[in-house]
Amino acid sequence: MAEFVLYQRDYCHLCDQALAVLAEARAPDFDSVWVDDSRELEDRYGTRVPVLRDLRNGRELDWPFDAVTVALWINLDSLSA
Repeated sequence: MAEFVLYQRDYCHLCDQALAVLAEARAPDFDSVWVDDSRELEDRYGTRVPVLRDLRNGRELDWPFDAVTVALWINLDSLSA
């Protein structure tokens, strides 16, 4: 199971950009979840997508983000340990 989830929606150009940024940042494996498929997720993330969520601790990174920000955000726990 992946430790990260990218919440996104269909036909979302910002979500496409986020996928490119995650690839550039060499982010670890993550699951993609489409908020369109769930009323609860639509209510929570509908206007915020794309959102990267760390399932280990519940932190969320809202768009916009770049590769450096993603890399630092992903490694934040190891930097503070």
